[in-house]
Amino acid sequence: MTFSLNSVFADRPVTIFQVMTALANKHGAINLGQGFPDEDGPQDILEAAARALVEGPNQYAPVAGVPALRQAVARANKRFYDLDIDWETETLVVAGATEGLAAAFLALLRPGDEAIIFAPFYDCYAPMIEAAGARPVVVSLSPPDWRIDEGALRAAVSGRTKLIVLNTPHNPTGHIVAREELEIIAALVREKDLLAVCDEVYEHLTFDGRAHIPLMTLPGMRERTIRIGSAGKTFSLTGWRIGYLTGPAPLITAAMKAHQYVAYACPAHLQSAIAMGLDKPDAYYEALASSMRRKRDLCRQGLKAAGFDTLAVEGAYFMSVDIRSVGREDDVAFCEEIAEKAKVAAVPVSSFYLTRSEAPRYYARFCFCKKREVLEEASRRLKAYFS
Repeated sequence: MTFSLNSVFADRPVTIFQVMTALANKHGAINLGQGFPDEDGPQDILEAAARALVEGPNQYAPVAGVPALRQAVARANKRFYDLDIDWETETLVVAGATEGLAAAFLALLRPGDEAIIFAPFYDCYAPMIEAAGARPVVVSLSPPDWRIDEGALRAAVSGRTKLIVLNTPHNPTGHIVAREELEIIAALVREKDLLAVCDEVYEHLTFDGRAHIPLMTLPGMRERTIRIGSAGKTFSLTGWRIGYLTGPAPLITAAMKAHQYVAYACPAHLQSAIAMGLDKPDAYYEALASSMRRKRDLCRQGLKAAGFDTLAVEGAYFMSVDIRSVGREDDVAFCEEIAEKAKVAAVPVSSFYLTRSEAPRYYARFCFCKKREVLEEASRRLKAYFS
């Protein structure tokens, strides 16, 4: 029996993360492909969620999120970025940042609109934009520094452009978009009367003294920007699927109306626990970044010892390598090879483009948010294989 299905999803393969995780499981490989920590987050947050679960109530939470978490989100915006946020009208709790992106795109885009995305990009952007009836327009970033080029960005704008999607710290490259790059985007958004959707889930994972700067903090961007954060990334609790949106009331209200038909509400006990977590002292956030920086350095050391040229990592928890340094030319074949033969899984960076034909084919991404002993074993396997 043949059915006519929605081609936006039906004609796409399953995500590369699912593919590489299945390959890792098949071959008994260490999975440095999918981006999740192998240790749960702070014990006090887990215990707070458990208490809230037992004490109840366990019914629907408010569609926009429990007040305690929305208030905590507003406080965090003020504390870290000096943004004054009205928690009642300018915050929204979503079922993970991915659902938050979907709600934003469904709310802001109309059929025929165009949305600019920077490649490589988190793979959900394009299908979600297309599902809203809009068209993703790609601006490619050039390795090894992956910086935004003003000429290329301006050339991508047309009369149909509605918004720009920005991800910083950036997945998969680890680049933190610098202020001068943000100013290029902000100037264009103001000039062309556009909107911005900012995926900032790695906002607290920055290294070597670099600061994360939300686009929303630049002049004229407060009223044009939706900013998306993630409890999963901030507290190493990716399975909880709790994210949060911040933005001007009209945009947040529109996103809430989309959210109510996608997820409706998120688990109240998890929201209560994350509210407590957001108020953790500075020492927690500093320790989080320091711990991840040490893992980055350990990962880089191991990859270099195996013969790889590594690219700079300024934030997030991914490291890319140039596979030509070990005599390989095709990132997909390389990732399949090392999963099967070296017993280590990575992700081909070409998967973060609309089509692989327009992508560089020489880069693979390793995830380093793993235990020290896991990273060390992965390094040993790669070194043994490539030696």
